[in-house]
Amino acid sequence: MASDDPVVGKLIKRTAIWTAVNAALLFVPAGTVNWPQGWIYLFLVSGLGLASGLVIARHDPALLQERLGPPVQTEQKGWDKILLSVFFALWLALYVVAGLDAVRFRTSEMPLLLEALGAIGIVFGLYVFHIVMEANTFAAPVVKIQTERNHHVISTGPYARVRHPMYGGAIALILGTGLLLGSWCAVGLGIVLILMLAIRAVLEEETLKRELDGYADYAARVRYRLVPGVW
Repeated sequence: MASDDPVVGKLIKRTAIWTAVNAALLFVPAGTVNWPQGWIYLFLVSGLGLASGLVIARHDPALLQERLGPPVQTEQKGWDKILLSVFFALWLALYVVAGLDAVRFRTSEMPLLLEALGAIGIVFGLYVFHIVMEANTFAAPVVKIQTERNHHVISTGPYARVRHPMYGGAIALILGTGLLLGSWCAVGLGIVLILMLAIRAVLEEETLKRELDGYADYAARVRYRLVPGVW
């Protein structure tokens, strides 16, 4: 992987920008930078996310290019444009809520053990993201059929257990974020985000059953959507 690879350069630039944006959304509402949990969160998400992206860039640059695409795309389903836009707005709001709740106003009291479990949840969620991307070269961030890339059903790796393993990882990441940042209000907002993911999973499956050959048979074989043994 060349150091001047434009996809890698885009990944590094995107990571730096989002780290700065996330830091502002966390620490400005908090009213202080003396918030260890906030720094730990940024280190985990940005550091592990960048490391994962660099690995993916080595063996599947086409997927990384897809992952770095805009959140609203021409080929994307209309309902997904709306749902994803609201999801991202609420996700950014979660940072603001956490800073206000846990630090500025101190309206939440989170046990240290739960904060530690939150950190573990974040690491686990990011790990799931990574193994999903290693298994599925079509793991785009938006709902669309990638005909130009010979889109087909992936049923190996984590997809042999659940139909939407990346959403399962997102559950751990979302809940872990609220817990690590020490905000029960952020945990509550995270539950709303998880419900939105569940809705998106159902709508996405309807699209895939109609437009992707073999997906209906795959869905019949793999029983669970997000969490094995649960749903």
